[in-house]
Amino acid sequence: MDLSYTPEEEEFRARLREWLAKVLPSLPPKPSPDDWPGRRAYDLGWQRMLYDAGYADVHWDASPTVRLIFLEETEKAGAPYVGANFVGLLHAGPTIAAEGTAEQRARWLPPVLRGEEVWCQGFSEPEAGSDLAALRTRAYRDGDEYVVTGSKIWTSHAEVADWCELLVRTDPSAPKHRGISWLAMRMDAPGVTVRPLRTLAGSTEFAEVFLDEVRVPVAHRVGEENDGWRVTMVTLSFERGTAFVGEVVACRRVLGEIAREARACGRWDDPVVRRRLGRLNAEFRALWRLTQWNVSEAESSGGVPGVGGSVFKLRYSRARQELYEAAAEVWGVGALDLDQGWVTDRLSSLAYTIAAGTSEIQRNIVAERILGLPKG
Repeated sequence: MDLSYTPEEEEFRARLREWLAKVLPSLPPKPSPDDWPGRRAYDLGWQRMLYDAGYADVHWDASPTVRLIFLEETEKAGAPYVGANFVGLLHAGPTIAAEGTAEQRARWLPPVLRGEEVWCQGFSEPEAGSDLAALRTRAYRDGDEYVVTGSKIWTSHAEVADWCELLVRTDPSAPKHRGISWLAMRMDAPGVTVRPLRTLAGSTEFAEVFLDEVRVPVAHRVGEENDGWRVTMVTLSFERGTAFVGEVVACRRVLGEIAREARACGRWDDPVVRRRLGRLNAEFRALWRLTQWNVSEAESSGGVPGVGGSVFKLRYSRARQELYEAAAEVWGVGALDLDQGWVTDRLSSLAYTIAAGTSEIQRNIVAERILGLPKG
């Protein structure tokens, strides 16, 4: 498999680097982490800049390799992350691009690209997290609408979202994987209640969402009725396959900062610390190569990442936690200072073996779909 870049791809990289160097110094200061309306406006403003410069559609209208280059270069340059646009750009948008009708693509994709609308993800439920297919949120058909009742939890950016990618059970008599549908729901629809959740790191990017007979047009269903599990697998393949690319680059940058601090404070003299950091360096280099391999596989299969994303997600989740454990070892008591950005990143890293499918689920996927082992 060829993991090198073509001349056209390298030309795209050079052009992007030049643009980033020109525009990043002109950006306004980032708002407070707790100011979600401000963060929404900031993130949408950055997305509009990307749109005006011709870079907005890389997440689903460009090749996976160009997408990889974009995420790598923007992270290296310190450009704003997708932030509140995370679900729209990296989950719902690619899913609608791959599975939606022409009318759905025309309605929902341009506002995301132009930085006009924010999406959230309504998948997990209090009793359907790791076993997502056990979801109970019910949707029954009433003419040209679904009437939805239930609740969701860990709904990303719900308090500032315009739309929700929502999984509902449309046939409770069917086997649990076959009675699910994927809907696009307006967050300002009557019957929607949002209750923010505060994380260990003190942030409120997640929320509980309660649905009381919310009406969703049938035209807002992506895919066929009761075929939502297959559509969901497309969503999760993007979430596990390419959504963490920028974070791998960020982790390599953090690792360099840890190594510099270790040299400055004398911890570098400890061979155990050097060996630990060296192994992490090899780990993230291997994860980057695995990312390139997954992207090449996606390129040959129509742009949708495959089950290799589960291999990446499984190992990356633990490697990220090990990275911040190493940081805590080097910084010592500084690991308790919540005013340090990397400390809150360390706390958030604890969720990575749960978010986007638990490590146990990823091991099952690897065992059954890659190694061909029997279920159970």
